[in-house]
Amino acid sequence: MSSLRDIALRAGVSVRTVSNVVSGAASVAPATRQRVQAILDEVGYQPNLAARSLRAGRTGLIGLAIPELHSPYFAELAGLFVEGARRRSWTVVIDQTSGDADAERRLLTRTGGRAVDGLVISPWALSPAELTAADPGVPVVLLGERPPQGLYDRVALDSVAAADQATTHLLEGGRRRVAAIGVQSHLHNGTAEQRRTGYRRALGRAGLRPSPDLEAEAASLHRESGVRAMNELLDRGPAPDAVFAFSDELALGALYALRTRSLRVPEDVALVGFDDIEDGRYAFPPLTTVAPDKAQIAERALQCLADRIYSPGDGVPSLDVVVPHRLLVRGSG
Repeated sequence: MSSLRDIALRAGVSVRTVSNVVSGAASVAPATRQRVQAILDEVGYQPNLAARSLRAGRTGLIGLAIPELHSPYFAELAGLFVEGARRRSWTVVIDQTSGDADAERRLLTRTGGRAVDGLVISPWALSPAELTAADPGVPVVLLGERPPQGLYDRVALDSVAAADQATTHLLEGGRRRVAAIGVQSHLHNGTAEQRRTGYRRALGRAGLRPSPDLEAEAASLHRESGVRAMNELLDRGPAPDAVFAFSDELALGALYALRTRSLRVPEDVALVGFDDIEDGRYAFPPLTTVAPDKAQIAERALQCLADRIYSPGDGVPSLDVVVPHRLLVRGSG
């Protein structure tokens, strides 16, 4: 078994640099990280996790708390977290909160009694004040639109800009009765609110006024809510000529409802979703969607967590990381 010193000599770097690549503890130049990782892979280097944990007082476990395990978006994201954690020799403990305030509160109160070195959580229910008052006892990184309040690192995308871009795309295609599906007045995580803000901003720039008749509530971001919301929009009066759905699952539900009402997509109603889940790529027609950089969400969140775990109490201000997105134009609109 090659030692870190052997690998450092082969790579032409310091032992500290090799250690940082192995642990993910600090930023390493991409070219250097790639060179060192190639040698680690070649020699089959396996760190002694038990010894390292005993020396450092760490477990090698991190927590990932997401609202829904069955959601395609969160399932894809969880897979990327597991892959990124494995590269850092971490094991991920995954929990489902179901958007329940008590479940989120339990995890953020000394991590619910679990022995993890850090926690990544996507909170849906807790208010900013409750997040600020929580005492997890380990580093925490937030995912999503909830403001970090200067206490935790946060990784998110600009949902306002993304929704604006999606709606603008529909408007530039000549659509004028653009509906929105996914308003969630019962939640406080900011996702639906920000996407509606971007939707309305695009309408305003085009000289159109938002109409309550074109904004549909959704109990969840799943297909059944999309079916129900689309049918409600169609029953209210003149059909919209375009729909921006706040998730791909909602868009797939809307697509189903439109077909059952003998409306063609995109000829009669153009349709844009959000998330770029795999199902949308194989729908008929394939779903136009906003694609967050999910790989970067996972990587940036894990790096934030690593920096906090390996450099605790260094007084570094919390980070608010915004990852990129892109609009993927396919057959639905």
